[in-house]
Amino acid sequence: MPRPLGELEDAVMTRVWKWNRPVTVREVLEDLQQERSIAYTTVMTVLDNLHQKGWVRRESEGRAYRYEAVSTRAAYAAALMNDAWSQSDNPTAALIAFFGMMSEEQRQALGDAIRIMRGPETPAPNPGSVPDVGER
Repeated sequence: MPRPLGELEDAVMTRVWKWNRPVTVREVLEDLQQERSIAYTTVMTVLDNLHQKGWVRRESEGRAYRYEAVSTRAAYAAALMNDAWSQSDNPTAALIAFFGMMSEEQRQALGDAIRIMRGPETPAPNPGSVPDVGER
């Protein structure tokens, strides 16, 4: 299970995920500098750490590297949610509490995801209700 990314790691990975292509330290640095003062060596260290942790792969390009995400932000978020849920001593209560925190837009996204997982032959649940996640 992945550890949650730190603030700077998340800022760097946000760019790598958003751009969805191999990136250089310089590209990430220039984009980050629009928001904060940061050194080239700091960004280089963060990308090296992300490589060591398995979040990015890298290929040599001259004297520098190009870094590319190993998985998607969605996969990262799913892994974090799964880890949090699996640590609960009452998974059903944890899910109910989680559903209670969801906005209407999030509930709709959950319903969409469940319909995709079930396939086209399953009838859709009532609009606005939280789908029965126990059936598949």
